[in-house]
Amino acid sequence: MKNTIKINWGAGIAILYTGFVAMILVLVVMSTNQKIDLATDRYYDEELKFQDRINKTKRAEALSKPLSWTVTREGLLIQYPEFGTDADITGKITLYCPSNNKNDRSFPLAVNKGKQFIPVSGIPQGRYRLQIDWKNSNQTFWNEGVILISHGNQ
Repeated sequence: MKNTIKINWGAGIAILYTGFVAMILVLVVMSTNQKIDLATDRYYDEELKFQDRINKTKRAEALSKPLSWTVTREGLLIQYPEFGTDADITGKITLYCPSNNKNDRSFPLAVNKGKQFIPVSGIPQGRYRLQIDWKNSNQTFWNEGVILISHGNQ
């Protein structure tokens, strides 16, 4: 004698709904455990300053010799355009890590002979958005790019 289980329509619908509810509960738990970092905690203030950043970027692009940078295993070397003296150049360098805001770093500009070197030994490996907000006497500039910091042998 062979035992077979027969499932009627009502039981099938109940199993389907139970499975759907279980799936939704799993998705809710997964989404509440997901870490989400904002680009900045003051995103509204930053949005209001966005047009100013666009103007700074246009001024930086219009320079005859633009700001440039090079990433090596030892550090980040930034070369500034030639403007009078190094003391005229002020500002801030930000390394923004999109995947983890705990890796974000900020450095004041400290120009020496038109260059600045930032060692990467204290910076975790990863992909960063380099943001340089700088000023020369009375003109402001903004440069931005993506860099990859790696401590391994290259």
